[in-house]
Amino acid sequence: MTVTLEEETEVSFPFDYKKLAEQVIDGALKAEGFPFEAEVSLLLVPLKAIQELNLEYRGIDAATDVLSFPLISYETPGDFTWIEQEEDNFNPDTNEAMLGDIVLCVDRVWEQAAEFGHSPEREYAFLILHSMLHLLGYDHMTKEDAAVMEEKQRRILNQMGILR
Repeated sequence: MTVTLEEETEVSFPFDYKKLAEQVIDGALKAEGFPFEAEVSLLLVPLKAIQELNLEYRGIDAATDVLSFPLISYETPGDFTWIEQEEDNFNPDTNEAMLGDIVLCVDRVWEQAAEFGHSPEREYAFLILHSMLHLLGYDHMTKEDAAVMEEKQRRILNQMGILR
């Protein structure tokens, strides 16, 4: 597994955020039974940058907490049986599946941790996991899909011992 982490803002989390990102990404892949080695890009940005990206890609002129840019299109969320090793979804240099990019707003991690009454570590892990589920084909556009994602998030974070 390869996690490429880039910082476009000051990051002063009181925990090893690179290690935690790798643990959450690995936890999501294992929980979902992803059958290949994978690569994920994680970009940490300030409010202004995520607002600009949200406007550019989603047409919403507001800051958000995390954006997901999947590189694999799934017919069914979490169904990896159709992915072939020879497909364009794999990095030819590493043979890892290129899952996509996560853009996470550092300012929102702090704000939402305070708002929801839990640690920045828990909020950071939650947002990465949420985005990983998007990279694995899940979404929350309907009430039913949202319930599936919420249950997966709760279960995976509990398994990892990352509690509210």
